[in-house]
Amino acid sequence: MINRRHIRVKVMQSVYAMLQSHNDDIIREEKFLKHSILKMYDLYVLNLQLLVEVQKFAANKIALSKKKILATKEDLNPNNKFLNNRVLNTLAESISLEGYIELNNLKNWDLETEYVKIIFNNLQESALYKAYLSNEEDSFKLDKAFVIDFFKEIIAPNEKLADYYEDTMISWVDDIPFVNTWVTKTLSKQKENVSFILGSLYKDKDDEDFVSKMFKKTVLKQQEYEKEIEDKTPNWETDRIADVDMILIKMAIAEFLNFPSIPTRVTINEYIEISKDYSTEKSSYFINGVLDKISKEYIANKKIVKIGRGLL
Repeated sequence: MINRRHIRVKVMQSVYAMLQSHNDDIIREEKFLKHSILKMYDLYVLNLQLLVEVQKFAANKIALSKKKILATKEDLNPNNKFLNNRVLNTLAESISLEGYIELNNLKNWDLETEYVKIIFNNLQESALYKAYLSNEEDSFKLDKAFVIDFFKEIIAPNEKLADYYEDTMISWVDDIPFVNTWVTKTLSKQKENVSFILGSLYKDKDDEDFVSKMFKKTVLKQQEYEKEIEDKTPNWETDRIADVDMILIKMAIAEFLNFPSIPTRVTINEYIEISKDYSTEKSSYFINGVLDKISKEYIANKKIVKIGRGLL
């Protein structure tokens, strides 16, 4: 499922796109933001589906080898360990996974079979694959460890696959690292003799509502927040502040004022961490300093009111 940090990243990207394009159609931009998050779930499913498609490719290759006129002993008696992998078979038999693929018409690997072949060839040539086939142990634990390593070492770092995802949907560029972690966690949690069921995109309704509220509160009040930032940075002209830094600070202010259950320190830390990935080398220090000043003033003036978990 998507976490709050990645939700903040998606909101940041949408606010940035809106301000750069000088577009004031909030409703349209909010719809695109939500669509972008929904499509991220497609990327997650496509990665799980790819594991199954590579296994199918291997099965077809073995079946064709048996039909050779001059079939070798290895062709006639292949090592079927990969085909019998319990985790891959659980994914292949998942009604939940198959249903999502059909409902959302995810025919990517039917249309782009070259990527399935590329991944299989890379796997077949790897030390990981050879070690797995030669291992005499036959257990769910080994099968799961292999599939996780297969994804982490062969699929996740594949540049051709990443380029394909980027060409398919531009917003996936920033989603790939998060989705790769999501897939790995999903595989790690799979238990023996338990059907695979796709989880929810959001943890709960609060997280789903957080998307719209965070976006709207930031955009609608962004000029007001910009004045607050100017007051706390007298030695800086606003055009000297990186665009992303300005957006992250505005989002943090929106979060201070509109989300009473989120502790102030948590908000500050979240935007500091995001800035390390998306802004300049010194941005985290700048953002920390500005938000620290603003939060202390808001607390003193009782503009920030926290309840429940937010009090911590």
